[in-house]
Amino acid sequence: MRGAGRRFKGSGFRISPLSGDGSQAGPEPMIIRKSAEEIDKMRRAGRIVAGVLDMLEEHVRPGVRTESLNRLADDFIRRKGGIPSFLGYRGFPASICTSINDVVVHGIPGKERLKEGDIIGIDVGVILDGYHADAARTYPVGEVSDTAQRLMEVTRASLDAGIAACRPGNRLGDVSNSIQRVVEGGGFSVVVQFVGHGIGKEMHEEPQIPNFGPPGRGPLLQPGMTFALEPMVNEGAWEVRVEEDGWTVRTVDGKLSAHFEHTVAVTEGGPEILTLP
Repeated sequence: MRGAGRRFKGSGFRISPLSGDGSQAGPEPMIIRKSAEEIDKMRRAGRIVAGVLDMLEEHVRPGVRTESLNRLADDFIRRKGGIPSFLGYRGFPASICTSINDVVVHGIPGKERLKEGDIIGIDVGVILDGYHADAARTYPVGEVSDTAQRLMEVTRASLDAGIAACRPGNRLGDVSNSIQRVVEGGGFSVVVQFVGHGIGKEMHEEPQIPNFGPPGRGPLLQPGMTFALEPMVNEGAWEVRVEEDGWTVRTVDGKLSAHFEHTVAVTEGGPEILTLP
């Protein structure tokens, strides 16, 4: 879950400006490196996140209301001893985000029913023992178009590429560039107004992690850094708008958008995904 505008303001979040190429402007961000014990706490929170996303996959079908998915997720998180990260965060009114078709991120669960051929991005955050984990998946609702299927596949592949770049000695720009190359190579557009983020004791920590930009720039990656990588990818143009509710983000051209996310730790041996079952 992340928010910003081209002027890097929106959805209730305020973050520092980025330069035009996607790199952090101003002083280098203060990135908190986590101990093995802290990463283990995030890993346990991440297992709950993954459990929610696995469970909800069985319920994503035509006719289901998004508020029902929210209730299921909230109950699952609390039964596992966690707390929903999103509920009440800067006024967000639900425990998960449900973003259908042209909604990019931060869709609010409600009375809307899923329809055959929809795609829905579900974003879940959990606090456990004072540490956060955050992940998202986009699901097909029944049979979807070839374009929708390919959009989801490319977005997921771009996340995998970004994760693979989370290695000591790389720079943050290598992560951003890896995502961008897969997205644009697939013929789609990277959303530039919204970015990934550091994560740990706070849901949103430094650094900001754009899904675009040149390689070889930005902070040097070191063991103990933990990131929420989350490419948001549009079928059409990259431009988006925030609705009057202050949260729901839609594509300006009304075309589809997909969103995948994992919480990742940089380790001596390479990246470790913390939001796995």
